[in-house]
Amino acid sequence: MTTIEQEALREPLSWVDVISLNHVHRGIAGGFMQADHGSDARLRRLQVGDRVVFYSPRTDHPDGAQLQQFTAWGVVTGGEPYQVRVTADFQPWRRTVRFEPSVPVPIRQLLGELSFVTDQAHWGMPFRRGLFTIPDADFDRIITAMGRDRLAA
Repeated sequence: MTTIEQEALREPLSWVDVISLNHVHRGIAGGFMQADHGSDARLRRLQVGDRVVFYSPRTDHPDGAQLQQFTAWGVVTGGEPYQVRVTADFQPWRRTVRFEPSVPVPIRQLLGELSFVTDQAHWGMPFRRGLFTIPDADFDRIITAMGRDRLAA
């Protein structure tokens, strides 16, 4: 069995995508996500059914106001990354995402409950990776705080 076939058989994963609030809003409006400044390398690791929560350190990149919130979440619905032309010099790769209703939540409310944050003094270190997987239990804690249960009722 090839690596691609093995990846297609895996269980859905939970991810964090670190992206400015302005870019999250563009993604919600267009039903897509981007990562790593438009690169396709890590986007190719996602598959249909994977869940993604978006963490926004700032309102805009690179100089927006500090935010430090989980700002949206959704489920990957598109099979492969696709490239779009934004400008002649910028053609980012994207994945199709179905965004779910949620409200932003400050990360500081959750720091003591997230297993992937192992050093409370340097809690921001994991987020420097850009797009990364987290345990399902952590993902569930985050989206519960974002109102998944309240909004579904």
